[in-house]
Amino acid sequence: MAVGTGNPLLAGLIAEAGMSNKELARRLNVRAIAAGEAASYTHTSVKNWTVGGVRPRDAIVPFITNILGEALGRPVTEAEIGYTSKSVRPPGSLFPRDPTEALRGVVDYWSTMDRREFLSVGTSFTASVFAAPVTRWLSVPTDPPVSGLAGRRVGREDVNTLWQAAALARKQDARFGGGDWRTSAIAKTLRVQAAPMLRGSYSDEVGRELFTAAAELSRAVGWSAVDMGHHQAAQKHLTHALRLARLAGDVQSGCYVLSTMALQAFLAGHPAEAADMAEGAYERARNVAAPRVLAFAKLAQARAHARAGHAQDAGAALHRAETLLDQVRPDTDPSWLAYFTHARLATDAVEIHRDLAQPEAALRWSSQAGAMNPDQFTRAVGLRTAVVGATYLQAGELEAGISSGHQAVDILTTVQSTRARDYVAQLLAAGHRWQRHPGIRELAGRANREMRVPLPV
Repeated sequence: MAVGTGNPLLAGLIAEAGMSNKELARRLNVRAIAAGEAASYTHTSVKNWTVGGVRPRDAIVPFITNILGEALGRPVTEAEIGYTSKSVRPPGSLFPRDPTEALRGVVDYWSTMDRREFLSVGTSFTASVFAAPVTRWLSVPTDPPVSGLAGRRVGREDVNTLWQAAALARKQDARFGGGDWRTSAIAKTLRVQAAPMLRGSYSDEVGRELFTAAAELSRAVGWSAVDMGHHQAAQKHLTHALRLARLAGDVQSGCYVLSTMALQAFLAGHPAEAADMAEGAYERARNVAAPRVLAFAKLAQARAHARAGHAQDAGAALHRAETLLDQVRPDTDPSWLAYFTHARLATDAVEIHRDLAQPEAALRWSSQAGAMNPDQFTRAVGLRTAVVGATYLQAGELEAGISSGHQAVDILTTVQSTRARDYVAQLLAAGHRWQRHPGIRELAGRANREMRVPLPV
């Protein structure tokens, strides 16, 4: 159902049932949560469905029909409330081969995306979701120019607003975490600003610039979802970002997006697939992308190999990333990846060697990692501190590990991030041999109280 058309069928049945929007939302939350579905709907959510034409998640629709059916004393079908069950999407449906179909698909998804639902979608990661998009991008990374969908005229000033929104998304995510309202509100930009622009009309040149900017905004929103463990939403946004990069004919952008997809895959427990994705991104773009972009791909590959326990492969990829950063030239360097420096590489190298259970090497890299502003990169500073703490514990330096753990909690309590809790949990796991030590028990208790980190078993 298109946005703006409303849903008079649903509105009519709600009225017939003698139910207010607020009461429907209340009953829906109770019913959905009891069934294990995330739900935090309000009367505004219901109004968005009946007036704004936003479609609720497929998993929620049956609860609506059941609630209305109980109130009316008869069965209510999904068709009666204006919805029909969506068939299972075939592989590759998020990444159509046809450019116009792909553009319409992105616009339709963003136009109907409800922020509250975006924040509550599933946490499971499905590696096969990435299979067709990755294969299709590696095979054909660029499309011919695509005309707009005949809406309002879009110019470079419009495109610049998307770049500004993407920069703000990265900044908010780094400072407050993916779950903070300031970060999550950026997703609204996709629906309110980006979708209307993609639906508009533009020259071939402006269109390509628009697609690249929209790809980076979608990538940034997807990464925020990764940070909160909302992997299904992240996979959709990152897949759309990769498709937009192909629409833009921008191999460099596609390489960065695919490398980000690889990071999600290894964080979600699929390091082998992640290594292949990152290596594919590098090989496809090696003669096109700037050295910093290629270095990022190699870093993603190194992190995946390390998580899989492949020390030699991780070391080779990390060395290649370091070499590529030595080749960076400011005149050809993309501004959107300026944060990835030698100091940032060293920070990730600490984690790589922690995963390989090589604490001495990890601590050597830690001494090379540059200082980051905690007021600007709050989450990264906290994660790094947690990794260093885990490394100290691996090396048998109990007091240093506990001290770093408390510092990490100090910092990470200020961000909304599922990854932050995971990293502190990993630190505690590294200290399992001292789990009865008063200092470890105090740290675990504090992390549980202040960050909801599960107590070690």
